[in-house]
Amino acid sequence: MENIIEKINSASRFIKSQIDFEPEYCIVLGSGLGDLVSKAEIKKEIAYKDIPHFPLATVAGHPGKLILGIISGKKVAIMQGRFHYYEGYSMEEVVFPIRVLKFCGAKTAIITNASGGLNPAIKVGELMIINDHINLQPDNPLLGKNFDELGPRFPDQHNVYDKKLIECARSIAKRNNIVCHEGVYVGVPGPTFETPAEYRYMRIIGGDAVGMSTVPEVIAANHLGMKIFGISVICDEGNPPTPQRISHDEVIRAAKEGEPRMSMIIQQLLAEQ
Repeated sequence: MENIIEKINSASRFIKSQIDFEPEYCIVLGSGLGDLVSKAEIKKEIAYKDIPHFPLATVAGHPGKLILGIISGKKVAIMQGRFHYYEGYSMEEVVFPIRVLKFCGAKTAIITNASGGLNPAIKVGELMIINDHINLQPDNPLLGKNFDELGPRFPDQHNVYDKKLIECARSIAKRNNIVCHEGVYVGVPGPTFETPAEYRYMRIIGGDAVGMSTVPEVIAANHLGMKIFGISVICDEGNPPTPQRISHDEVIRAAKEGEPRMSMIIQQLLAEQ
């Protein structure tokens, strides 16, 4: 049976065989946030099903393709669709693509998501740069045997989100008159949306936004020694005076509303690195 390093090497060798460059950045696109691909000079599209050991995306708004190309002069690998713990995948499977793309050459991870608002100052359709996270998922992608090729047994998490990237993105948003907050992302397993009491609890413990992704990928990327930038589109308000019903379709619609502003920030962020 292949171990995780052998699987990563197998997948990364396949991807490298399809292109003549090494991606500098991997970009993970969240639910309804796939339009950044239209800004890329695409060199190659690869369906996840064709990559050895890759899981398959099963959620609406996640097409399931790896896009390799150029954005703002930078070589990028874009995950158009991600994997979630709630889909029944193990944490090892959820973070497998991040590990593969690091082995392909990516040194920086740009991770996006559609999330629920916890901070009442952040409104639907607005953006939030992630400066820290709280992990409420019931598993951790680093459990089990540690492989030194991936990182240390006990990785530090005091500076997970790169401060220079955050400052650059903050400046870009200000120059372009984009409302862009900064805050703490709470990662939960899903697939249920939160109850009013859970929203209140997550706000009390310090959360500004909540979602069902991102944290496992960030843990794995930090373990790998990658620079990390995270950004959310706020798709519902979790703590309104009167609790509101929410659906995945509404999340997708709100994500698409905020996506052009997110895409602008990411494009300019890449250009300024």
